[in-house]
Parts: sequence; C-alpha cells; structure tokens
Amino acid sequence: MKLIALDSSGNVAAVAIFADGRILGEYRIDHKTTHSQTLLPMLSELCGRVDFAPAEADAIAVASGPGSFTGLRIGAAAAKGMAEALGIGILPVPTLEALCYCADEWKGVICPLLDARRSQVYSGIYRFSEEGSLQTLVPGEALPLGEQLERLEAYPEECLFLGDGSDAYRGALEERFGNKLHIARPHRRYQSAAAVCMRAGELGRGAIIKAEDFAPEYLRRSQAEREREERLKGEQA
Repeated sequence: MKLIALDSSGNVAAVAIFADGRILGEYRIDHKTTHSQTLLPMLSELCGRVDFAPAEADAIAVASGPGSFTGLRIGAAAAKGMAEALGIGILPVPTLEALCYCADEWKGVICPLLDARRSQVYSGIYRFSEEGSLQTLVPGEALPLGEQLERLEAYPEECLFLGDGSDAYRGALEERFGNKLHIARPHRRYQSAAAVCMRAGELGRGAIIKAEDFAPEYLRRSQAEREREERLKGEQA
C-alpha cells in the first residue's frame, strides 16, 4: 500500500510518504507559520525529493483528531481536496493512536496527552502487544487531567506520556509521579506523519473511506461554540 500522510492536529505540521512498508520520507516543521501555508508546499517538495508522484498513492492517510480545531480543519480540507483530485479515498487515523507509534518500543502503558485547555486533555491509554500491535485500553476522549491520572493507577506498568499536554501540565505530572515520571524525549513527543503512516498501515485498506464521508473527530465542541452556548444561557436566565 502506498500512502500520502498528513498531520496538522497540533503545533507540528507534518507530511510523509509511505510505500510498501517503508517511510520514504517525512517533512516536519514547528516554527511560526500556519499549517495552511506549509502542508501542501512541504508535500510537493517531499514528493520531488523521493521521486514519488501523488497519483501513485492508494489513499491519503490523515490524523483525524482530536487536536487543534483549526489544524484539523486544515488537514481535512487538504486531504479531501487531494483525494478528490486523485480519485482515491481517505484513511482516517486517530491522532492519539498515531502518537503511540512515536514510542512503539515502550514496554509499559502509553498515555498521549493533548492540551484541550481549561485543565482538560484529549487522552487515551494504550499499550503495544508482544507482537507489536497497538492495544486500546481506554479509548480517547476529552476529560479532566486528574481523572485520567486516576485511571492510570489501575495499571501496574510504568507509563510513558506523549503530546503537548505533557508540556502544559508537566508540573502536575511531576507532583503526581515524582522521579517515576516518564515523558518521551522531544523528537518522539509530538505528532508525526510517519507515525500516522505506521498506524494507517496496520489499519489497512479496509479503513479507507470515500473523501466525501470524512470528517475530523473533535471529541468536543469548539471554544466558540461553548462560549456561544454559555452566552445564550445567560441571556435566557
């Protein structure tokens, strides 16, 4: 299977090319520019450098959420536009599951944390089997950080944290775990299109859907929607 992969679900913008079990190349950037300005130029340059024609792709693999609402929308628009132009489908990859593939050698449980603001995180709990396949112990959702940390107490293994939430709430994690705290090193901590490729390859062709059927998984309403609801409640009170 040959894939073009995109991840714009966080601060990092990333694209990758996957062909027959190999990552031919990845381009990642986390420096000021917006995803709408970087994704497609990065992909064009990467395709040229690895001699890959987009028409060769069987699908567009895209980090489907949760994550930044704006980033997810940009990634979805880019993926759908390319898929429709190329006449191929989209392979949605949950962001939290893809993140786990940045640390697939870890032997304990893995807890990706994405900062959802207001002391909440997008998070799930996972581990890799001895055969190397990802196991979902607790599916991803939006919840208070403290609630997720309490859930982790049910697992005897040591836990590795990934994602920007491990930066945003590092103080709380250090207070809870002390010298037993494990946070992935920076080059493994954040979203990666190569990791999207690896998870997409495991999900397989059966996970490919029509471009018109794809929509990001936000897991909760946007801040603007929540603020509007609160304002309406105040007006009705």
